Amino acid sequence: MQITERQRLISLYLGEAWRRATRGLAIGRSMRLKWTPANNARLIVAPTDLRVVDPFVAEEILQGRFPLAGRVLDAGDRSPFDFEPPSPAFSTRLHSFAWLRHIRSDKSARACANARAITDSWIGLYGARTGGAAWDHDVVAQRIIAWLSHSPIVLQDTDGGFYRRFLASLVFQVRFLRREADFLPIGLKRLRVRIALAMASIAMESRSSTIRRAARDLNREIDQQILPDGGHVSRNPQAAVELLFDLLPLRQTYINLGHEVPARLIPAIDRMYPAIRFFRHQGGDLALFNGASSTLANELMCVLRYDESAGQPFKALPHSHFHRLAAGATVIIMDTGYPLCPELSKTAHAGCLSFELSSGRNRFIVNSGSPRFANDQLRQLARTTAAHSTVAVGTSSSARISSSAFLGPLMSGGVSDVAEQRQTGPDGSDRLCVSHDGYLARFGLLHEREIRLNEAGNKIAGRDRFMLPDRTPSANAPPETAVARFHIHPAIKIERIDQRKVRLVAPDGESWVFSSPANDLVVGEDVFFADVSGVRPSQQLELTFAGPEIRWFLAHHA
Repeated sequence: MQITERQRLISLYLGEAWRRATRGLAIGRSMRLKWTPANNARLIVAPTDLRVVDPFVAEEILQGRFPLAGRVLDAGDRSPFDFEPPSPAFSTRLHSFAWLRHIRSDKSARACANARAITDSWIGLYGARTGGAAWDHDVVAQRIIAWLSHSPIVLQDTDGGFYRRFLASLVFQVRFLRREADFLPIGLKRLRVRIALAMASIAMESRSSTIRRAARDLNREIDQQILPDGGHVSRNPQAAVELLFDLLPLRQTYINLGHEVPARLIPAIDRMYPAIRFFRHQGGDLALFNGASSTLANELMCVLRYDESAGQPFKALPHSHFHRLAAGATVIIMDTGYPLCPELSKTAHAGCLSFELSSGRNRFIVNSGSPRFANDQLRQLARTTAAHSTVAVGTSSSARISSSAFLGPLMSGGVSDVAEQRQTGPDGSDRLCVSHDGYLARFGLLHEREIRLNEAGNKIAGRDRFMLPDRTPSANAPPETAVARFHIHPAIKIERIDQRKVRLVAPDGESWVFSSPANDLVVGEDVFFADVSGVRPSQQLELTFAGPEIRWFLAHHA
C-alpha cells in the first residue's frame, strides 16, 4: 500500500469516527424524541406523485398480496408488517410506502380503508420507536413523501382518531430527519432527506422560519450534489431520474402555494434534463454506469414529459466526466472518470474507460449494470472492472473495493488521474483517446483506450494499449493476463464468422460485425445484472492481450 493511500484511509477512518461522535453528542444533548399529540398539526396540500401506477399491484394489495422488489408476500387478512420480509429490498419497499401510489388506480372505499388499516398497523408497531430498517434515513424520507402525496387516499372517510395518529407520526418522522440530516454522509440519500423535509415544511402547517430553513438546507444540498453539467455527484445516470420524481412535484407545490421557490431548485432541474438526454441511448434506455439499473420506459417518460429544455445532447459532461460520440444512428457513451470524493466511492463502480454502444433502437455493447433487487454479494460483483466493457488485468479491478465493516465497501487505490484527448479528424471522424492510472501502482502501467467513430456512424475503430508511466508505449504485455471484455446485451444474438470475427444481430435484423485482425476472439458466458426482470444470462466477447496492445473494429451492416 502506498503512503498516500494509507494516509487517505486513515483520513477516512478519522472522518467517519468524527461524524459518528459528533452525531452521538448532538443527539445526547438534544431532547430524546418523544411521541406527542398532533393537536395543532394540519395538512395543507398533497404533492403530486409522478410515478407510474399499476392497477394489478393495487388489486393484489387489496387481496392481501404484496408484490414488491421482485418478491411476493401473502399476508392474507393480516398486516404485512406482522411477517418477516422475504428480502431486505422487500422490507425497504414495504416500509417506504411508495406502493401507496398504486391505490390511486382504485380509490374505492374498500381500497382506501385497506391502505389506512395497513398504515395504522405500521404506526402501532414502528411509529413511536426509531431503529431498524423502518427507520433507515432514506426509507423515512421516502415514507414522508409517500404519506404526504397520498394522504387523500389514506385519510378518505377517516375518523378523527386515525387522523391525529397519522399527523402525530408524520410530525415525529419529520423531527427525526431534522435531527439526523446534518450527520448523514454526502449522497443521493442525504439529498432525498432534504427534499422530504422541504416538502413537509410546505405541505404541513409550519412556521415561516421552518420553511425558510428547509429551503436553505435544500439549496445547500443541491449546490453540493448537482454538478454544473447536470449530473449527480454519484455519477450514476439513474440518480437524476429518481431525484426529478421528487423535485418536480416539490417545485410545483412551492409555486401553487405561493411560497418563494428555493433559489437553486429550478436551475438544478433545468441542468438535469440535458444530462439525462446525454445518457439516453437511441432506443430511449439509460446507460449503465456507477450503479444504474434498467429504468422502465414508462417511468422515464413520466419525467421527460416535463422537459422544457431543447437541443441535441452534449458531446461531453466535463464535471461528471463522460463523453458521448454520436453519428448517424450510432451512439457511444464512455466513462472517463472516477469517484468525486472518497465517501461516494461506496457505490461507485470500477468501470473507468468502459463504454456502451447503441445503434438505432438496439443496445449492442453494454455494461452489466447493477441488479435492481439482489443480495449485497451480487451488487459488489457488479462493481468490479470485469463487469464493464473495458480492460481488466488478471483478477484485479482498476480500483480495490474494500470490505471494511466500519467504512463500508469503499474503493481504495485505483484510478486517480485520467488524461483525455478528443478531436475531429480531417475525414469528419470523431476520435476520443483516454488513459488512466488504475493499474500503475500494481503493474507499473497505464491503460489507454482510443475509439474512433466515422462521420457516417457505421464504422468504429478501437485500440487498447498499455503504456509506461512516462506515457511511452510499453514493449510487453502486462505481467498478468489482461483481457478486454465487451458485454453484449442479452437481446443480441452472436453469430460466429471465424476465429477473429463475429456478427452481432439485433431482434429487428440490424447487425454489426466485430473483428480483431491480430487476436482470437472468444465468446464467453456472461451475466446481465440490470434486466428489469432480474439477473439473466448473456454473453461477452473477450480479447486477450498477447502484447502491449490490441485493435478491434465494428462495422455496421443494414
